[in-house]
Amino acid sequence: MSTGVSDFDRAQILIQALPYIQNFYGKTIVVKYGGNAMIREGLKEAVLSDMVLLSLVGIHVVLVHGGGPEISNMLQRVGKQTHFVNGLRYTDDETIGIVQMVLAGNINKELVCRLQNMKGRALGFCGIDGGILQAKKLVEADGTEYGQVGEVVHVDAGPIQMALSNGYIPVVATVAQGIDGGGQVYNVNADTAAAEIAIALNAEKLILLTDTKGVLKDAHDENTLISEIRASEVARLREDKIIEGGMLPKLECCVKYVNSGKGKAHIIDGRISHSILIEMLSDEGIGTMIRKD
Repeated sequence: MSTGVSDFDRAQILIQALPYIQNFYGKTIVVKYGGNAMIREGLKEAVLSDMVLLSLVGIHVVLVHGGGPEISNMLQRVGKQTHFVNGLRYTDDETIGIVQMVLAGNINKELVCRLQNMKGRALGFCGIDGGILQAKKLVEADGTEYGQVGEVVHVDAGPIQMALSNGYIPVVATVAQGIDGGGQVYNVNADTAAAEIAIALNAEKLILLTDTKGVLKDAHDENTLISEIRASEVARLREDKIIEGGMLPKLECCVKYVNSGKGKAHIIDGRISHSILIEMLSDEGIGTMIRKD
């Protein structure tokens, strides 16, 4: 079936992408994968095919994933009630076992299998493997805690770098090894984990896929997209209540990443098919870019 795009137009698209491919060749990007892009079949295929294409043209890509809805579904199936504190899932001893099974088992291996079915080369990791993600128990200043939810304190990027140097796409599930030496496993926020991994790899870009167009001046109006934010502006946006709720931790980890080195962070709409390619290989760009001052 004809797509309405001529062979000449296809060639022009490839030529326009060439400078971007040359710019990012041999460099590393970290993509945090979540939201609708993990649930809707067409979007899932688009994200994974984007990763394979970027890898095949010589860009090192790392896929970091969570899996909140899948964890909730599994807890419901076993009759376990989900409990949230300040928007974070309270993770008791029974729940952490299910989190580990769903993230490091079901989801991680499905993504690896799909990437390889697309002729990509992928290796699945969880944060425990090789001590990639090391964490301590997350306790707020007021004493609030979330059970076996962890705060990343160290990243050993060696296993990921080894996979990248051998032409693989590392796929990382966000469970972490406790630093107390007692064999404790922690559930960690996927946005934060992706940022910490990007910092450890000195990545050129951090891309967070979300279910909105990006950062909005008015959370109820997608026409109010803020296309670019300097790191120093985030505090003011928070004070003005423009940034709040689930967007706040995303921006905080983006700021930490951009202030750590030379890279830029992007919060983009995972509901748009091939949004990663649009951001990486075109003049258009989408979503919100966060950059160092």
